[in-house]
Amino acid sequence: MAVRVLVVDDEALIRAGFRVLVDSAPDLHVVGEASDGADAVRRVHDLQPDVVLLDVRMPIMDGLEATRRIVQATPDGRTRVLVVTTFDRDQYVFEALRAGASGFVLKDTPPEKLLDAIRVVAAGEALLSPGVTQRLITEFVSRPEPQGAPPPALASLTEREREVLVQVAAGRSNAEIAAALHMSPSTAKTHVSRLLAKLGARDRAQLVVVAYEAGVVIPGADPPTP
Repeated sequence: MAVRVLVVDDEALIRAGFRVLVDSAPDLHVVGEASDGADAVRRVHDLQPDVVLLDVRMPIMDGLEATRRIVQATPDGRTRVLVVTTFDRDQYVFEALRAGASGFVLKDTPPEKLLDAIRVVAAGEALLSPGVTQRLITEFVSRPEPQGAPPPALASLTEREREVLVQVAAGRSNAEIAAALHMSPSTAKTHVSRLLAKLGARDRAQLVVVAYEAGVVIPGADPPTP
C-alpha cells in the first residue's frame, strides 16, 4: 500500500511541484493539499495521511502550531510530520521537533532525497543527520530560554541505554550505533525501542529533544565516531 502524503505550503506552485514529485513514486501518493496550518489540521482529520509534508512559515496558523495540533490529534503516531524549511532563515526547526515533528528537509533537497525522506519518516524513523542536528542544538541552546526539567524516567536508564541515547542524539542510525558501541544492529534497535518506551517518546526525533534538554548530551560535544 502506498504511503499517503498531505502536502502543506502556502505557495500553490510549490504544492504543485511536490505533488508531481511525490506521485511520480509508485510507493507514494498525495491524498490532498493545504495552504495553511489550520487547513492542514482539518485535512489531517479528514484524510488521515501517513506523512504531512509541512512548511514552517504559513499564514493563519504556522507550521509549529499545526505540528503540535496534528501530533496531539494522532497520539498513536499514525500521522507523522516532516517539516520543510529553508534552514538559514527559519529559526524554529528545533521547536518543530519538540512539538512532535519526526524530522525536516530543506526546500532545495534533491528530489530523490525528498522521496527517501518521506519513506524514512513513514517507517517511523527520525530524519536527523548528525551535522544538521548539531547545528540545530547549537541554535537552540544559544537562546535565553529555560530548558525543561529532565523526565523522571531518565533515572531508570541503564548505562548502556544512556550511551545509546547519546548516539541517537547525534543522529546516528541503528547500524552506526551498533558499530560505535560494538553491538549488533538488532541489539541497538532493541535499546532504542526501550528508550522510546521508558521516556515516553514518540520517535527518535523526540529522543534527541529529551537528550539535549535533560543535559545527557553537551551541545557541541561529538560522541565517539564509529
